[in-house]
Amino acid sequence: MDKSMNIPDDQMIVSLEELKEQGLSYYKINKLTSEGRLSKLNNKFYENMNYRGTESDFYYAYAYAPSGVICLLSAAVYYGLSSFSPDAINVALRRKAKISALPEWPEIHISYFTDERFELGIRTVEEGKNRFRIYDIEKTVVDTVFYREKVGIEETKEILTNYLSRRERNLNRLVKYAETLKCGEILNNYLEVLV
Repeated sequence: MDKSMNIPDDQMIVSLEELKEQGLSYYKINKLTSEGRLSKLNNKFYENMNYRGTESDFYYAYAYAPSGVICLLSAAVYYGLSSFSPDAINVALRRKAKISALPEWPEIHISYFTDERFELGIRTVEEGKNRFRIYDIEKTVVDTVFYREKVGIEETKEILTNYLSRRERNLNRLVKYAETLKCGEILNNYLEVLV
């Protein structure tokens, strides 16, 4: 990569802001795009075509929904709680959030959460220069139980069973999240059956 483009090889998604901070003009950015070194995803993000690293669809989710959080089955798969492979990335947004355009691939399914449900349990994962936001493992389990009809009853049982078999689980946090998000009783019913 030449000196005029200082994008690290370990950064897959680059924001327009980051490119401008590198001193690149719109002309230079367009030139890099026409040369096939950048691919424009939307008005704010580009894909670095010289990226050398592990690819993750979650990086695309960050580009198309930067305020979103990976949730439900996608988060459960990330934590190794589900063997089910979702056909789309599940992303949570605040109820009143606006999102412009979504890509054809990877497919992104948006769930709109209340402010309280949205804000609870967010963590940021950074892999090299790449990042995405995802709910912690307990919040993922609680959301799965709450949205069990949408996720699927069998998938919900599998996720909860796998969570309970983990050594590093935090049952106090799990119960606290469930009570805060008004599904404590449903969670207790599952726990009585599974424990």
